[in-house]
Amino acid sequence: MTHSSVKPQSDESAMRVLWANKISFVPFPLSVCSPCLSLFLSYVHRVCLCVPGRDNACEKTSYMFLRKELPVRLANTMREVNLLPDRLLSQPSVKLVQKWYMQSFLELLEYETRSPDDPHALNDFLEALIEIRNRHNDVVPTMAQGLIEYKEKFGFDPFVSSNIQYFLDRFYTNRISFRMLINQHTLLFGNDTNPAHPKHIGSIDPACSVADVVTDAYETAKMLCEQYYPAAPELKIAEFNAKAPSKPIQAVYVPSHLFHMLFELFKNAMRATVEHHEEDKDDLPPIKAKVTLGKEDLSIKISDKGGGVALRKIDRLFNYTYSTAPTPSLDSKRVPLAGFGHGLPISRLYARYFQGDLKLYSMEGVGTDAVIYLKALSSESFERLPVFNKSAWRHYQGAPEADDWSNPSKEPRDASKYKAKR
Repeated sequence: MTHSSVKPQSDESAMRVLWANKISFVPFPLSVCSPCLSLFLSYVHRVCLCVPGRDNACEKTSYMFLRKELPVRLANTMREVNLLPDRLLSQPSVKLVQKWYMQSFLELLEYETRSPDDPHALNDFLEALIEIRNRHNDVVPTMAQGLIEYKEKFGFDPFVSSNIQYFLDRFYTNRISFRMLINQHTLLFGNDTNPAHPKHIGSIDPACSVADVVTDAYETAKMLCEQYYPAAPELKIAEFNAKAPSKPIQAVYVPSHLFHMLFELFKNAMRATVEHHEEDKDDLPPIKAKVTLGKEDLSIKISDKGGGVALRKIDRLFNYTYSTAPTPSLDSKRVPLAGFGHGLPISRLYARYFQGDLKLYSMEGVGTDAVIYLKALSSESFERLPVFNKSAWRHYQGAPEADDWSNPSKEPRDASKYKAKR
């Protein structure tokens, strides 16, 4: 499907979206697909890999691509938002997120037919992207607050929770891709270039030192940990480069994505370690990081001695409605160490965005190993995006099916109660 086949028919149709608060009026067919991979690769090669700075031809190419691509990605997201349960959509925080997306969608439509030769078009588009990016900065905590509001009013429903999980994986993946494209454009053609990283191509580092990012993420997590606890475990890091044993491991990657994943893992590891060894805070076991590079995989393992997690709880750690920490307040000026339940699942989405993954291996009573898998070859790091089609639509409509395996009690029995009766 070409992008020309899914363009909006009029601004009036888009306004009906805003006023009726229903994206079903958007003139995008149900089978709107995620962006064609060849288009994205073409964009990367022709725009993202050009020399940073204002090259008019490059900027026009980026403008022509993004003015079509970004509205399509927003439309995909908004169509799925409307398939969520009405009770969830009625929560104030979720309504606010919807409003942000609709406003950004309408603003991007203004550039659909605006020529790149217009003397003001490129600058106006750049400023619009910066404003849209800033508007969406708080989407994750706001959506998380919406889930909290829903749970407090209506409790927990396994079927609704499954649909929310399915939706949020897709919603946040689209958000990652949306911000990735916006950041590339604004960094390459705006004044956002970071002088500390002159060799970066937008947000991409063609020679990202993985060990350096590991250390930066650890130091940041350590500062946060020490705000809540009197101590933080030390870090021991090791590298194993199977391709070039004498050289440090480097990769073509987005450092901010890698930092996000590692920061979340270090936060969890530190909290578990300190709380598990609360009687001996002066002699905390270190957190170990191992970075390895093979022919296909670049892997990073974070190991702690924080007591581990029971097997039955591992899958819950990637559930957006589950957290082992108390729910933090959005009104607090203090950065929360944990509590929203979004850290691990979103970190896994960052890993999967470029065909990698994030997995947890735990031994209850001992500790946990978290492993980030990335593609060793940048040529294999394609975008992984959700496709909004009839299959996705049917996922929200289907009724829950009965389990076809025997399923005993989910929670372990307290043997002390039975002993007391005897």
